[in-house]
Amino acid sequence: MTVQGRRSSTFTRLLRHGFTDPADAERLLELPVLSSVRGDPVLLDALGGAADPDLALLGLVKLAEAQEDGGRELLNTVLGAKPLRDRLFGVLGASEALGDHLARHPGDWRALATYESADLHPGVAEFEHGLAGADDPVSLRVGYRRCLLAIAARDVCGTTDVAQAAAELAALATATLRRALALARLAAPEDAALCRLAVIAMGKCGGDELNYVSDVDVIFVGEPVNGAEEATALQAATRLAAHLMRICSETTIEGAIWPVDANLRPEGRNGPLVRTLSSHLAYYQRWAKTWEFQALLKARPVAGDEELGAAYVEAVSPLVWHAAERDNFVTDVQKMRRRVVDNIPAHHLDRELKLGPGGLRDVEFAVQLLQLVHGRSDSTLHSGTTLVALGALAAGGYVGRADAAQLDEAYRFLRTMEHRIQLHRLRRTHLVPKEERDLRRLARSMGLRTEPVAALEREWRRHAAVVRRLHEKLFYRPLLDAVAQLAPGETRLSAKAAGQRLEALGYADPAGALRHLEALSSGVSRKAAIQRTLLPVLLGWFADSADPDAGLLNFRKVSDALGKTPWYLRLLRDEGAAAENLARVLSAGRLAPDLLMRAPEAVAILGAPEGLRPRDRAQLEPEVLAAVGRAEDAEVAVAVVRGVRRRELFRTTAADIIGSYGTEDSPAEADPGALVDRVGQAVTDLTAATIAGALRAAVRTQWGDTLPTRFTVIGMGRFGGHELGYGSDADVLFVHEPREGVDEQEAARAANAVVAEMRRLLQLPTADPPLLIDADLRPEGRSGPLVRTLASYAAYYRRWSLGWEAQALLRAEPMAGDQELGRRFLDLADPLRYPKAGLDEAAVREIRRLKARMENERLPRGADPALHTKLGRGGLSDVEWTVQLLQMLHGHELPALRTTRTRRALAAAADAGLVTEADARTLDDAWVLATRVRNGVMLVRGRAGDTFPSDSRELGAVARYLGYGPGHAGEMLDDYRRTTRRARAVVEELFYGG
Repeated sequence: MTVQGRRSSTFTRLLRHGFTDPADAERLLELPVLSSVRGDPVLLDALGGAADPDLALLGLVKLAEAQEDGGRELLNTVLGAKPLRDRLFGVLGASEALGDHLARHPGDWRALATYESADLHPGVAEFEHGLAGADDPVSLRVGYRRCLLAIAARDVCGTTDVAQAAAELAALATATLRRALALARLAAPEDAALCRLAVIAMGKCGGDELNYVSDVDVIFVGEPVNGAEEATALQAATRLAAHLMRICSETTIEGAIWPVDANLRPEGRNGPLVRTLSSHLAYYQRWAKTWEFQALLKARPVAGDEELGAAYVEAVSPLVWHAAERDNFVTDVQKMRRRVVDNIPAHHLDRELKLGPGGLRDVEFAVQLLQLVHGRSDSTLHSGTTLVALGALAAGGYVGRADAAQLDEAYRFLRTMEHRIQLHRLRRTHLVPKEERDLRRLARSMGLRTEPVAALEREWRRHAAVVRRLHEKLFYRPLLDAVAQLAPGETRLSAKAAGQRLEALGYADPAGALRHLEALSSGVSRKAAIQRTLLPVLLGWFADSADPDAGLLNFRKVSDALGKTPWYLRLLRDEGAAAENLARVLSAGRLAPDLLMRAPEAVAILGAPEGLRPRDRAQLEPEVLAAVGRAEDAEVAVAVVRGVRRRELFRTTAADIIGSYGTEDSPAEADPGALVDRVGQAVTDLTAATIAGALRAAVRTQWGDTLPTRFTVIGMGRFGGHELGYGSDADVLFVHEPREGVDEQEAARAANAVVAEMRRLLQLPTADPPLLIDADLRPEGRSGPLVRTLASYAAYYRRWSLGWEAQALLRAEPMAGDQELGRRFLDLADPLRYPKAGLDEAAVREIRRLKARMENERLPRGADPALHTKLGRGGLSDVEWTVQLLQMLHGHELPALRTTRTRRALAAAADAGLVTEADARTLDDAWVLATRVRNGVMLVRGRAGDTFPSDSRELGAVARYLGYGPGHAGEMLDDYRRTTRRARAVVEELFYGG
């Protein structure tokens, strides 16, 4: 065979054995150092079994070249002993970093030749023996890497599984900490003589499940000995602890071992590095947060004074297992989980193996929470090791066995991925690589040899999906098992345990919640079967709200009302967004669920693609007027109109809630101003359509389709400004003008009769939210006639009108009735509200005086001026009066200011240079926030209010509506005060003239 033929044959063989760069592999095989073995078929077979044959070959060449004898002993031994060959090539093909270590320390390959029973699963004692000769930080690092080499060899060859490898890594860390402490003591024997020092491992090291590259979390406990003063002894212990940390953490010519992190200690970085046992206990009993007890779940003494370490764990253990009884336990746990997710960079989220959705932290978090909840009464759950604890949860019946098995499998797969990713360069990372070669090596190291990259991606996504699903199901499915026979042969969660879990998840009435679950899910009907599918996820969404009990109760009521309707459960099961939308709406407060209870069929809105888009006046008014035209009498007509209002008000509240909270598929609305405008416009359009329907019904009662006088309804205040909230009254003026040939008195009687009938119809007793029409802004206020002719309005405004009445007309806009008459009313109002000469000083002073008087007299007694949304400092009134003053001063010359809408007028004032952009933004932020608070209070309480609720759950629900996570109501109040304080400073300058 020619040389070229031999090369072609070698090239093909290399490709067949998994080499990705056969040309470079051929070059390496031709090097003199491999001359004695290059023709041995065992070599290529062994390299082909490595995760990355190219990397393994390169590592072998470096290692052979580093040998004093040119690699003869190494190569002969390796090719003659399969266990050693598998170990060495397994390491070289998976870890570039360990290959470099072997090249620097060419004799360390012999550590892989040992194959004794003790070598299979070494513990702390074996690793201590391996590190015994290390008498300085550099030699400790070399010894550590030598031990790590053996762990990695067993791991990649499958001699140990991922859990055993993690335990060995924790044992090696323990031995290393002990050796580092011994070195620190040798360096400062005078300090060692003054104190006892215990090193407590936390986190993964404490849980015997360490990664290849990870911080080692510790807590230090110190006590004086030999009559030393406590302060002196703690100073000595602190020096020893700091020296230990430096030995492990500092980088030398051999690199670093790993950082020792003591930030889990009381007070974190701000607290002393070493405390006495009594000082630790005092802190945990008085000041510790929930996350600190969750962290202590993994506490394990690993080095130093064994008796002191054991005493520490014994003392803190009861505190750990009663953490679930603490106030705000649920809120704290939710905050911890959100903080983890929020800190993941968005561009890493889809490659994040540990912290992303369906990642390792989801498993660990779920297991730890269940341990804290049920470990109070079941000591079998007291393990710091995730998989051991998961097995105990399954054995105790707290998690279904099938679910636990799936979660165990997924966790092992994800941890193996994490180990192999870190092993390559011994770097701390949890990101799945993007490069094809890296993914191929990773997949092959996990035994995926057929289309490795595609297989890895498929398996990773599958296991992540399992974790995501079971993370929810772990908490909630066993609750169903507690009330219904769902899984024969499986241990059911006891009623007590189910109650504990519900309580820990935020349900204030666990017994009531269990009754609802039983009613919804028990039995063998198709309806119950679908509910059992839906409830685990729904319960999670309810638990994520401020009032889970209300959410579950409301869901039961809706299900009772619609349970026999074939489309209802099918909608929730098959339309992805519908179930989550319903859960969010039912647990957000009283208003939306109350509306839904009176029209349960409106739940269909939540599943329709366009269902959550509010309908405008052009769509609503024809529907309302047509319904009135078909009705038998006025009362039936108004009942139909109210039905439309109820349905559309539910649509608007649901869209607002979902837009504010967001869902898994649709994030929360980013612009609060857009939400406010949408609600204001939707409620205004709905109110206008309702009034138009009531007007048509009142006219038909006596006059058929034609009233003897033209009639229009002018919207005022928030109604005219298209800024109605859920609890707002509709301010109006009634205007009429006799038709040609109709006597003025007859026309007046007809107009007054229509107004009286409209008000009667709209005030008929009903369970719906009231629609109150308020005509107190009319000339002469309550003492004046309810309805006037256009000419009468003109005469009054010409002779008698006051400044406040002209100001009120800034919001005037026709809303129902005769459009031409409405337009003529605006022609009458324009010279008053936008005076040609603007306002003189006296008029400005009068407006300021009226505003100051209103602040002093109308703020309710005992109300906090900093938190009253309407009349408080920087609230709605402050912003609106400031904007309206600018409109009256400059509206005649600046057409853009001639709008009834506050935000539009403010933007126009900024565009015209009347207000700086910064001041306009400050006022706008305050107005939007105050409006959202008012809407939120109405949604949560079901009744209007201008102040924040005093009830903690209601306050929390308003905070959730405003976008704050659980437990952040205080932050909401602080932000509100800060935003409105800034707005008040602008008002002082612009409105009151500084």
